[in-house]
Amino acid sequence: MPTYQYQREDGTQFEVFQKISEPALEVCPATGQRVLRVISGGGGVIYKGSGWYVTDYKNGGSSAKPATKEAATSTEGTPSPAPAPATSACATGACGHNHN
Repeated sequence: MPTYQYQREDGTQFEVFQKISEPALEVCPATGQRVLRVISGGGGVIYKGSGWYVTDYKNGGSSAKPATKEAATSTEGTPSPAPAPATSACATGACGHNHN
C-alpha cells in the first residue's frame, strides 16, 4: 500500500498509508485542517534476491545462461601488458630538436 505525504494549512506535513483507489484526503484526520497531497520524487527501489540480468525480459523471460567452461578460460577482456617505452628519435634525443 502506498504512503502519501500531505501538507496541512499551517505548513506541517504527515504521511498516510492509502490504497491507490482511495481518493486524496481533503482534511487532516488529526487536526481538521485542510490538506494538500505533496508530490514527491517517489520511493526508492529495493532489490531483493540474487539479482536480475539484462536478458530477464528478452526472449520470453528467459534468464541469463550460466558461464560455460570455455568462457571461464577465455583471455578476452583481460588487460594486455603495458606497451614498451617509446624509442623514437625524439624519445631518445636523436631527432635534433631541443626538448628542454
